[in-house]
Amino acid sequence: MSADQEEAPAELARLWRLPVSTSGLGRPAALDTERVVRTGVELADRDGLAGATLPKIAKELGVSPMSLYRHVGSKDELLVLMRDLALGAPPEVETAPGRWRAGLRQWAVAQRLVNHDRPWLPRLPIAGPPMGPHEIAWMEAGLSALSGTELDWAAKVGALTLLSGYVRHASLLAQEHAQGRSETGLSQEETERAYGRTLARLITPDRFPQVALLFSSGLFAAAPDGAYDDPATDHDFVFGLERVLDGIAVAVDRAQAPTGEGAATGTGEGATP
Repeated sequence: MSADQEEAPAELARLWRLPVSTSGLGRPAALDTERVVRTGVELADRDGLAGATLPKIAKELGVSPMSLYRHVGSKDELLVLMRDLALGAPPEVETAPGRWRAGLRQWAVAQRLVNHDRPWLPRLPIAGPPMGPHEIAWMEAGLSALSGTELDWAAKVGALTLLSGYVRHASLLAQEHAQGRSETGLSQEETERAYGRTLARLITPDRFPQVALLFSSGLFAAAPDGAYDDPATDHDFVFGLERVLDGIAVAVDRAQAPTGEGAATGTGEGATP
């Protein structure tokens, strides 16, 4: 074990699964951090975040709750450990010069899919900057996508923070919409059509002229079946994602422009989906 590993705080050692010294000899411990955290993730996948408490993990493992504290220091630490494990490995992203937008799109869509498969994940509190090995691997992938740009490090980190924040918000919003629809039994497309029909009867041009034009446009009636089945191609998600990428494109173009040329034009690969 290196000196750095020996000096790592216990929480960081557990997060990175660094070897820890054990006193005495005898049989290996029946539990370790990996098993405890993996059980927590499995329970959260099955029962939601409320099903992944330390007492419920202990019951699932057939041990006393107090025995878990040798491997997980607290409830808050458990959530940090679960988040990193649940994220898994990042995708392979485009890293070629001029392909930063495709790379960030792959990065964002992959996060959206993870959040869809594990809806409890975006509900975890943000305890601080990325610290775990999977979180750092996702950071590496995002920075790699931006490696061909002239953005400075602060701008690159800002772009990733903006993008991941958008994905998290979109994931939570999709969950809330789904929960609302579960009470009616309607699909998203059916909900939009019903919304359009109902409001079109109530909105008058003299009071809400622009909204009246919106509802008379047929936009909501035109929602095709299956338009929201794939979270990666959901129209609302994709529209917002492309607008965030448009904003990052301005910063990329500005960083590449020679000094004194002024504001970015937004042209080139960075300006189009």
